[in-house]
Amino acid sequence: MNLHYTIIIQWSSEDKCYSVHLPEFPTQKYHTHGDTYEEAVKNAQEVIEMIEMLIAEYQEDGKPLPVVKSLEQLMNVA
Repeated sequence: MNLHYTIIIQWSSEDKCYSVHLPEFPTQKYHTHGDTYEEAVKNAQEVIEMIEMLIAEYQEDGKPLPVVKSLEQLMNVA
């Protein structure tokens, strides 16, 4: 499956780790994490598999898939 959704990896000061999430799927806040950036990238493979499951769920429920957003849209930059 050729997916074009965004995966964001960012440091969480609160959790003291890197969090991985999908901004186009707002009901899914954080999907995985890593103590290092490298570990978070490795764990992001889980998120890729989760995207495929989320897409299947949306399709089974007859819900439209989230629109893929540009970097500018994700950052709210005009």
